[in-house]
Amino acid sequence: MGDQHFPKKTISSIFILTGAGISAESGVQTFRDKDGVWSKVRIEDVATPEAFARDPVRVHEFYNTRRAGLRTVEPNPAHFALARLEERYPGQVTLVTQNVDNLHERAGCRNVIHMHGELAKAFCAHCGGKAEAAGDLSQALVCTSCNAPGGMRPDVVWFGEIPYHLDTIYERLMEAGLFVSIGTSGAVYPAAGFVAEARAAGIRTLELNLEPSEGTVLFDEARHGPASVLVPAFVKDMLADRPA
Repeated sequence: MGDQHFPKKTISSIFILTGAGISAESGVQTFRDKDGVWSKVRIEDVATPEAFARDPVRVHEFYNTRRAGLRTVEPNPAHFALARLEERYPGQVTLVTQNVDNLHERAGCRNVIHMHGELAKAFCAHCGGKAEAAGDLSQALVCTSCNAPGGMRPDVVWFGEIPYHLDTIYERLMEAGLFVSIGTSGAVYPAAGFVAEARAAGIRTLELNLEPSEGTVLFDEARHGPASVLVPAFVKDMLADRPA
């Protein structure tokens, strides 16, 4: 990323949005690709409040399988590069992810905003109490907050539900000097609308994606290729004037 596009001295705050593409190279299955999760499983069967009310056993089986899969994957160079940026960049770095995996944290990122929830956590549909969920969830679990059985569900934002932390996310976005979208399809709102809102506010925009997203024409600059290559190169450039 050249100084002619994004002079670092003018960027006091960077807002980064990550999507499924950044974790795909770690072996985490994507959702909207032709061979992604939603090509094999109906959203209506596993990823809505109605599905959980209708068939909680099936929903738990789906997410238990995905949760177990997290134990078989590791962060890739893109995750580690963003952790390095967060640690060493002199300005504010806001990292918002649409992913429910924990690979950013495992790479060393400390302040990740999970707008779609976290697979390794659960919350109670009865009282809203939250808990860690390293292992399988089931209808037999009892909420530690309200002691009610049968309500513990994955702490994942399902279709028809409102993403988490939106007030904080929009506040940080409007404070940014640079908006970077990494590994996102540009198809899921409200995140897909961030680039248009950034442009309207005069914020510089950059896409790093395996291929052009649905909103690629809205970015000031777009680079296409593997996240494990593009993201470390971006971070190296942003930290070029910083001591090792």
